[in-house]
Amino acid sequence: MTNPFKKYRIDRLFFQSFALVIIIFIALIAWTGYSLSSKSLVRTTSHYQQQLLDELNNEITTRMVTIEQISLSTSRDNELITFLRDNGDEYDRYRRYQGVQHALANLTYSIPLIQGIDLYMEHPFQGDDKSYIQFHDLSELKKWDLSQYLQKNDFAWSEEHEVSSFQGHVPVLSFARKIMYENTYLGVLVIHIKAKEIQTLLAGHSEGSNRIMTDGEGRQLLKIGNVLDQKELEGWIDTRREESSGYVHIQSGQKQEDSLLVYSRLPNSNWTLIEITSWKQITASSFRLAEIIGFIGVIAILFVLLLTHLLSRQFTKPIKKLVTAMRMYSVGGQQPELPTDYENEFGYLFAGYRKQNERIEELYLSLQRRYEQQRKAEIEALQANINPHFLYNMLDQLNWMAIEAGQDELSRILELTGRMFRIGLSNGDSFIPISEELVHIESYLEIQQLRRSGGLDYTIEVPEELGVYYMPKLTLQPFVENSIVHGFNKQSHGHIRIRMEHDNERLRIVIEDNGTGLKRIPPETPPQAQKRRTGGYGIRNVKERIDGYFGNGYGVKLSERPEGGTKVDIVLPLLAHPPNKEESAS
Repeated sequence: MTNPFKKYRIDRLFFQSFALVIIIFIALIAWTGYSLSSKSLVRTTSHYQQQLLDELNNEITTRMVTIEQISLSTSRDNELITFLRDNGDEYDRYRRYQGVQHALANLTYSIPLIQGIDLYMEHPFQGDDKSYIQFHDLSELKKWDLSQYLQKNDFAWSEEHEVSSFQGHVPVLSFARKIMYENTYLGVLVIHIKAKEIQTLLAGHSEGSNRIMTDGEGRQLLKIGNVLDQKELEGWIDTRREESSGYVHIQSGQKQEDSLLVYSRLPNSNWTLIEITSWKQITASSFRLAEIIGFIGVIAILFVLLLTHLLSRQFTKPIKKLVTAMRMYSVGGQQPELPTDYENEFGYLFAGYRKQNERIEELYLSLQRRYEQQRKAEIEALQANINPHFLYNMLDQLNWMAIEAGQDELSRILELTGRMFRIGLSNGDSFIPISEELVHIESYLEIQQLRRSGGLDYTIEVPEELGVYYMPKLTLQPFVENSIVHGFNKQSHGHIRIRMEHDNERLRIVIEDNGTGLKRIPPETPPQAQKRRTGGYGIRNVKERIDGYFGNGYGVKLSERPEGGTKVDIVLPLLAHPPNKEESAS
């Protein structure tokens, strides 16, 4: 991925980056404000709703438990049990029927919450269909959904439904209880309570509330407002059946928007009160706060963008001037003027750029002068090459003269000298093949043998494959000369051994002699000779050349041989080809 700061213009990146950061920052503030405030409102709302539901649940539980206790006491009434068991004389049954009907009617009139009472029994008496007290055949109970709950329990509450009365159809909640005597099933007593009374308690003093009353199995016994359907309610109840009072966020479904569901489930109570509030309604003030923050943020963004635009122009203006000056720059040409009134970092940049241009001009003039000097030096070098060639020709002429005069030894010396001179010139090259370096040193050693009349022996041990590699020319001759001139000056015979070996990257050269060594310098030796003995001009020249060509890791080491004489270790890189001038300079 390409770094945008390396590709696009600085002013655009500066402006767009600040704009993006501000937009993200304002959005985060708005979202954080909305999130925190909405959570706080939800906690506060759920807290107060739960307190209210707990109070309502306590009051409704009191009413419902009262009905259950009345049902229990009525189902154990002796007159009722005698009436249900007696199948004898019709007159006595009718008289007891009247007594039971009167007692149930008095119970209905005395408790305003009771809408009516139904008694399911065998062989009931027919009464008024509009009466508050109804007697039904026990088989009719099977048509009612409540019967399935009575199969497992002795009593049960029904969901909200309607019954007929003098006022028409009235919504009620019904409580049914089995009437048992000595394990004998006699009938079912059903007490209908006014659903509107419980709805009024359930609504409390709140208007537009959405509340549900459920039993322990999650059935909706009563509801007000817009609430969850039974299927969605059962799914929620299954996950929180064991929990006490609390609240939960109901996510939106296909028919229902997001809602806050607060529920109250008191200890030792069979009822749960649930209040459902629209999530949008609760978080409306938080959303309004987020809108206000967003509006303020838009104004702030516009202001910051304007300020950023002005700042980016001020930042990029001097940079553009500097870039324009760099594009128009040419050595020796007319240079564009840069501002001189900047005293900050841009002023340092402009001053540095001007100094750099001045330095470039100076370097350019210096190069021009050096180029002229180089041309003159090349011309002088061409002229100077005439003298070595002239000298080489003169040596050749002298060689022929020695041959004609019968001076064979002198002729051989002149021939070897010419060969050494030719290799020393090497067309101006600084590096020559190892094979030519060996020819040069063998020519020198043979001349010294002739001069010393056989008082010098030498051995050269070099693998044949090393001949094609390169080394600096005239590397061996100064050390061999040092051994002959200073090592054998007090001896009639001397021996020099030259060895070369290599690894993958290095060439090692060892030169040994059996002369006087480094430490045995006669006291009468002049100071100038002593300096040359321990490393004169020729040896120092080789050391400096190796150090200049190759740097650390390569060089020359002189040491004393234990058996007498001097040992020279030369370490060079193994060069398959001569380095060019740039590599040599580096």
